[in-house]
Amino acid sequence: MKFVDEAYIDIAAGDGGNGCVSFRHEKYKEFGGPNGGDGGRGGHVFAVADPNLNTLVDFRYSRRHEAKRGQHGMGSDMFGHAGDDITLKMPVGTIITDVETGDVLFELLTPGEVITIAKGGDGGFGNMRFKSAINRAPRQKTPGWPGEKRELKLELKVLADVGLLGMPNAGKSTLISAISNARPKIADYPFTTLHPNLGVVRVAAEQSFVVADVPGLIEGASDGAGLGHQFLRHLQRTRLLLHLVDIAPFDEGVDPVAQAKAIVNELKKYDKALYDKPRWIVLNKLDMVPADEREALVADFVKRMKYKGPVFQISALTREGCEHLIKDIYKHIKAQQVAEQPPEYVDPRFVEPTPE
Repeated sequence: MKFVDEAYIDIAAGDGGNGCVSFRHEKYKEFGGPNGGDGGRGGHVFAVADPNLNTLVDFRYSRRHEAKRGQHGMGSDMFGHAGDDITLKMPVGTIITDVETGDVLFELLTPGEVITIAKGGDGGFGNMRFKSAINRAPRQKTPGWPGEKRELKLELKVLADVGLLGMPNAGKSTLISAISNARPKIADYPFTTLHPNLGVVRVAAEQSFVVADVPGLIEGASDGAGLGHQFLRHLQRTRLLLHLVDIAPFDEGVDPVAQAKAIVNELKKYDKALYDKPRWIVLNKLDMVPADEREALVADFVKRMKYKGPVFQISALTREGCEHLIKDIYKHIKAQQVAEQPPEYVDPRFVEPTPE
């Protein structure tokens, strides 16, 4: 599969360099005193959120990552230099979890964000550190401290405003290719989508949103059936879910209402928070239904589905109804963004007291 959204890596920061025991040996200075320097710090391991990456595939084939240890201290008051740091580039949306404890350590949500995932060990002290009035020729030194070592699980959740879900061949790939710049594989058989596709939908100048198309779900997906269960996580960060329903299936005896209810049940079983997200129903492939039968067909679907939210009627193939859908999506996302903005800070020194 082209898309890899989970990987395990071992990281090791560099150990600190050891301190040095040394004494001055200069002409006419028989007892010149201690001059052993400290060891250098071990290299750190950093992670940076790279917006140009969209998979964790590099970490599948390169699991071990080690930073250099610090240089040992030397005589003549010379300290060892710090070990070289290493920086691991990860996609935006990566969650870093400690395998041993199961704790989530970091989430890379901002492009260019840099975090320290393992600190290098401090360098040891040389004998010059132990010089005192009563210990004029110390021979003590300390070893460098070990760097942090961890086994990490990397999990990628794509960052998108809108997530498309539905049965295989519901028309998700056709819709995302019709409204955005994404070009997923489209064919007349199930599971043509094997990895999430991201597309930017341009509404107007400086007005856009990101939509994600994930592999189709089938009944039992939350328990591991089909492909979609591997990618349900990518819908967890979306602001809105579009539930695409094939209103005119080719196979006789296939009930769109039963298929839609099966998807809703899978969402509820997988994650209650995902189930509670705003979800709109989009009835697709209306171009396959005669114009005089559409109204009755849609009314029957809504009645049997017992759905009270927004319902959109589109044809992703002919783009019928897509413009109206795009504009309503953008309004909804914009309203959510405004509602999520923190209130402006007001300095209490400049607030007039309310009269008693």
